[in-house]
Amino acid sequence: MASPDTWPNAQAGDFAYPEARGSAAEARSLWIYSDRAGVRRQWCEDAETAGLHVQRVGTLADVLGGDQAVRSTDLIVLDCPETNAETVAQLAWLDMRLAKAGAQALVTTSLDALDHVFGCFDQSAPEILVNPTRPERVIALSRTLARMPGMALQEMSQDDRVMLLRLTEQVEQLAERLDLIGGSEANADAPSDDVKVKSPALAFAAQDSGSRDVIRLSEPALPDAKLVRKIIRQRQQRARFFDSEIFADPAWDMLLDLTAAKAENAKVCVTSLCIASGVPPTTALCWITQMVDAGLFERVEDESDRRRAFIQLSEKAADAMARYFGQLGSDAVALA
Repeated sequence: MASPDTWPNAQAGDFAYPEARGSAAEARSLWIYSDRAGVRRQWCEDAETAGLHVQRVGTLADVLGGDQAVRSTDLIVLDCPETNAETVAQLAWLDMRLAKAGAQALVTTSLDALDHVFGCFDQSAPEILVNPTRPERVIALSRTLARMPGMALQEMSQDDRVMLLRLTEQVEQLAERLDLIGGSEANADAPSDDVKVKSPALAFAAQDSGSRDVIRLSEPALPDAKLVRKIIRQRQQRARFFDSEIFADPAWDMLLDLTAAKAENAKVCVTSLCIASGVPPTTALCWITQMVDAGLFERVEDESDRRRAFIQLSEKAADAMARYFGQLGSDAVALA
């Protein structure tokens, strides 16, 4: 097959993929828009690996400045590493179009532009990737493909298959752990002696399932922000002696950061929270999305700048963190 750079209209306008893969592929299409030729080529190659039908390839101006009809069967891949006032307005307009049509989107960006990109997409809930690697692109496309009836993964090389399996397992583990964090109102007040809690985040979640009447009566205060910041610094010190991945616990690290911010009455942007998580930004965004869905984080629009959005603890999470630190007492620094 010819290289994507040699395909007709590869840099702008409509593009018909040269080899349709049956009725299922024809019914669904992938649009790829980027001002970077290399990125367009990479996405086309990865889309083919994932078995998706590429219908259109173009620049950002083709999709942001146009009025092409968007269908619920369309998947839009948008590469937006930089933003300005005009781009932000156009992204917000595209977000409304996508949400209205029920179309899905994958948006790639840089860490510098993440806050504005995240703030623009508050309706269509796209998957956002930050400077993604090829494995991250393939797994994102494959997750989307799995949600499309009648589609199936094409044959992959053994290396790609192993890579995809490992990344899929990581995503599944994220979902499983966050299901535990959400907890159930029907669970016991605390884990039994034979239950081993993997992380502090799961520990306080297990304690979060008690009587709501008791919670309302006690109303513990949030811990002192200086104490929480000290704990965060202590946790970060481990990376000086061990591989940081050994102790990776992004849910807990983000909960600590948001707890300190709430005690300080400070706002936390999504970029800052990604950094606080201690994991790559794309992975952190997956966690943030799951934590929002679990009711532990809340997305808050910036009243002074609609192009930005902040993340804060939900009332439920703030209460649980307060009670968790209240139970630890003077041992908080050593145990949290």
